[in-house]
Amino acid sequence: MISRLQGTLLSRDGDWVEIETKGGVVYEVEAPLSVIERLPSTGGAIELRTVQVVSENSVALYGFIDDHERSLFRRLLTASGVGAKVALAMMSTYSAGRLARALVEKDTVALQQISGIGKKKAEKIALDLADKVADLAVLPTSAGEVGTSSGAEEAVQALIALGYSFVDADKAVREVLQEGAPDSTDELIRRVLAG
Repeated sequence: MISRLQGTLLSRDGDWVEIETKGGVVYEVEAPLSVIERLPSTGGAIELRTVQVVSENSVALYGFIDDHERSLFRRLLTASGVGAKVALAMMSTYSAGRLARALVEKDTVALQQISGIGKKKAEKIALDLADKVADLAVLPTSAGEVGTSSGAEEAVQALIALGYSFVDADKAVREVLQEGAPDSTDELIRRVLAG
């Protein structure tokens, strides 16, 4: 079982990267977009925590920056109807903390924003995973992550009303919050629209 990879980031394309170890072995690793966007530039040193998934037709490695993300991915795989591809889509749509909170809160509206998940599947996944990920949802909100604060949620809803997709609105609000929390929801929305 491969649990970590250290080496040089050779290339990235979509949701996968190639990492060359010091021994000269090159691994192809799939990762959520929320991880890919935080990786160093090509040629940089990299360390990923990995989950190896073996199926009838393939062996795949999935990579994460921290243990929190890897733990969530493993727990997602325990839900009925959630395979590696669906789990990857879930973690590409939301940060690990935001996704864990959506599951604990049984926020089926948020879960339906994930490609391939409809209303019934969202309800089933939330019911199956709410208790299993509760400890991951209570971790402190990292800088720039949309938490359960009403101001951030109101800003996301306002942006949706202005024509943003849920995913784009959530991401835009997170990016603005990384620069520091504004004084009000209105200011948060203004900063997103100005960006």
